[in-house]
Amino acid sequence: MRYARSEMLFGDDFKKLQDAKILLLGVGGVGSVCLDCLVRTGITDITIVDCDTYDETNQNRQMWSELHLGESKVEALKKHYPTVTAIHVKVDKEWIDSIDFDQYDLVLDAIDDIHAKLYLAQKTYKKLISAVGSAKRLDPTKIEVSTIWKTHGDRFGAKIRYELKKRKFSKNYTVIFSSEPAIVKEKGSFMGVTGAFGLTMCSQAVMRLTGKK
Repeated sequence: MRYARSEMLFGDDFKKLQDAKILLLGVGGVGSVCLDCLVRTGITDITIVDCDTYDETNQNRQMWSELHLGESKVEALKKHYPTVTAIHVKVDKEWIDSIDFDQYDLVLDAIDDIHAKLYLAQKTYKKLISAVGSAKRLDPTKIEVSTIWKTHGDRFGAKIRYELKKRKFSKNYTVIFSSEPAIVKEKGSFMGVTGAFGLTMCSQAVMRLTGKK
């Protein structure tokens, strides 16, 4: 049985995973690994949203990218994870306003656009798990989980805090970040870190759904 080992680990809580409904925004280096982890764990009702297509530069970190150059990421991933709902659209304020978030148990944010991340946080903080700053780093052991107000060592996280304060937003929500200083200025990336971010996001989602956190 495909999920026998998951059932051994989670026991009666496994049904909570099977019944969960997840919204995953962004399926790049972090999001695609998170998706793979969620499905392998037994969570299959997942809506994935991304507007990008695969290009050659994605192949160092994004799941299945080498097989689908030029294709929509969400449509390509649906071929490998047929139970997902794929939405090929840019996550922006207008799209966020169009969504009924009440239908989802969790919202997983693996997008890069700061404006969308800020608006999403204000709308969904109670059920949000957000990733910041996975690029430009080498050491996955520096990954931490905290609230947005306690991130450190990450300029992107600091920028988000600054912008949220400007908007007089003071609520807490879960953030995955790295305390490792960026080692390059360019958008260099390493799957050892981006993938670990995705696995951490999956783990946080599973613990939240099963009441372990």
